[in-house]
Formats: sequence, C-alpha cells, structure tokens
Amino acid sequence: MKNRLFLILATMTFGFGHSQSTIDKVLSEIAKNNKTIQANTQYWNAQKVQYKTGNSLYNPTVEYDYLKGSPANAGNQTDIIVTQSFDFPTVYGKKNELAKQLSTQADLQLKSANQELLLEAKKICIELVYRNKLQVPLTKRKEATEKWLTNFKKKLDNGDGTILDVNKAEIQLLEIKKQFQDNASEIVKLNEKLTSLNGGTSINLVDVVYFDVPAISNFEILEKEIEAQDYIRKTLEQEKVIAQKQIDVSKALALPKMELGYHYQGILGQTYNGIHTGISLPLWESKNTVKLQKAKMTFAESALTDHTNDHYYEIKQLYGRYESLKSILTDYEKINQSVEPIKLLDKALAAGQISVLEYFVELNYYNTTYNSYLEIEKEYYDVVATLLKYKL
Repeated sequence: MKNRLFLILATMTFGFGHSQSTIDKVLSEIAKNNKTIQANTQYWNAQKVQYKTGNSLYNPTVEYDYLKGSPANAGNQTDIIVTQSFDFPTVYGKKNELAKQLSTQADLQLKSANQELLLEAKKICIELVYRNKLQVPLTKRKEATEKWLTNFKKKLDNGDGTILDVNKAEIQLLEIKKQFQDNASEIVKLNEKLTSLNGGTSINLVDVVYFDVPAISNFEILEKEIEAQDYIRKTLEQEKVIAQKQIDVSKALALPKMELGYHYQGILGQTYNGIHTGISLPLWESKNTVKLQKAKMTFAESALTDHTNDHYYEIKQLYGRYESLKSILTDYEKINQSVEPIKLLDKALAAGQISVLEYFVELNYYNTTYNSYLEIEKEYYDVVATLLKYKL
C-alpha cells in the first residue's frame, strides 16, 4: 500500500509559482462590462446627487389680497406680501456635512458591492480552471480505456482473451465517459456564467493554471490588513458618523424657522409698505427626532461591534484552512519523481503480470487519489481568493 501511494504521489508535480493566468484579465473585463456594476454605479451616483438636494432655501411665496369694502364708500383694500422662509442658519452647514458623509458612504457601498461581485467571478474562474485541469486526465483515461477495450476485443476474436475482460473494460469506459461528459458540461455552464457576468460578451476561459499567490502575512498582520480595507466595516463605521451628523441636523432643525419679506398694503387711497418678518415656534414638529437619531446611533455601534467580532473569527477560520491546505500541497510538491504509475500498470498488464481486474482496481485507486488532489488544490485557491478579497 505504501509503495502504491508513493507511485501515485510521485507523478504529481505541484508548484505555487505558476505563470500569470488570465483570471486577472477576465476580472478586468467583467469590471468594465458587468451590467450590475454599471447599474450600481449609476444608482449610487444618483443617490449622491439626491443627498445634495434639499439643502437650498425654501421657495419664496407671493400673496395677493384684494378686499372690496362695504358699504360702497368704505373703499377697497389691497395687500401684497412676498416672503422667503428659511431654517435657522446653522442648519445649512449641518446638512452639508451630512450630505458629504452620505456621499462617502455611497462610495463605500458601491465598492463593497463591486468587490463581492468580482469575488464571485473569481471563484467561478477557479472552478473553471479546476474543471479544465480535470478534463486533461479524463481525456487520457478515456482514450487509454478505449485502446484497451479494442485490444481486449481483438484478443477475444483471436481466442486469446475472455469476455469478462471485455466487459470490465466496457464498464470502466462507460463510467469514464460519464465523468468526461459531466465535466465538459460543467465547463460549458461555468463559461456561460462568466459570459453573463461579462454583460453578455463571450468569455471562454481555457486556462489550466490558477493565479500567482502573493506572500501572505501571518494571521495577526493579515487580519489587520483585511480589516483596514473591509468596506463593510468602513460602511458600518460611516453609519456611526452619519448617525451623529443626523443628530446634529435634528438638533439644528429644532431651532426656530424664520421668514423675511416685503409687505404692501393699500387702503382708502393710502399705501403702506415695509418689512415682513416671522418666526416659527418649535413646539411639536421636531418632537422625538433627536431621540430617534440617537437610537440609530446605538444600533450602528452594535452592528459594527457584531461585524468586527464575526469577521475576526471568519478570517481566523479561513486562515487556518489556508495553512492546512498549503501544508498538504507542499507535501505533494516535495515528492517530485518522474515515475508514471499508469505506464507501469500498462506494462504490467501487457506482460500478464496482473489481471485486468487488478489493473482497473489499481487504476481507479490512482485516479481517485489524483482527483482528490485536484479538489484540494481548487479549495486552496478558493480560500486564498476569499482571504485576498480586500485586494479586488
């Protein structure tokens, strides 16, 4: 068993220093062509414009009154009033500060949404590379089994073989063909997903290499780097800032509103004109608004605390899995022999040293182990992509 495992592992040459793949190019194209990214950009740009509205003066009002006197000799009265209402002067400065913070939050939310979408695309690319890599040995297995099946049929026709050997080869080929076709179907589906993410512009990723993995810092340093660039965390921090600014605006709006204007009055052949002023008494309109904004501030603080805690342990679990997978792949990398177990099996079968049943048992053992390696490798790059999401 140990000898078998050594032969299996010896055929696998694994390196972490692959040449640059096209995954980054694919992500660059998706960033330009993705309809969701384009829609999000337009939406948040519109929101930023909206945040700037509503901080101008109220529309001026013009009032005209024409009053007929009674009895007839009482004369008529004309009143014209032009007024401009406005909030307490400090309100406008507070609203401007709030609008700036809301615009900053819009940028963060846009970046966060785009980052999540690009990570989704990158994971699809990783799955595609895995499927492309798997298709290579599946193709070789199919071709080799077809060759053996033909050989066994010839032997059977010549009277040197048995129907049992032919049946074993046919069953083996049937299973390999199913795996081959299923994998080919998945490749088509994944490329279609990429095309969809690329706004309908076709993308066909045929790479069998992943991407260069940069030097990853130890957990403490990496965790700080991720947190420093975490747009969700920044958005929640911005929520606190916005909540404070909204408290400031609410307090300012609780101050009296004022109006200033011109008043003209004509009655009995006499005219009067002068300044019109007014002030509102803040008794009911702003009731509980400050309390509401303080409650929002408390909620924002709790949400930030929860996210920070959850995110820390999420990163810690990912990092632990990353180290485990890296260790496994490094062990495979150390075994870098040129032995080909399939060739050895082929020679042994051709020389009659092993039976057809033994051949396919050994072959399936090797194939299962190699498939497991490909899955581990894919998971490794998937974990790395998740850890390095903050760089997208």
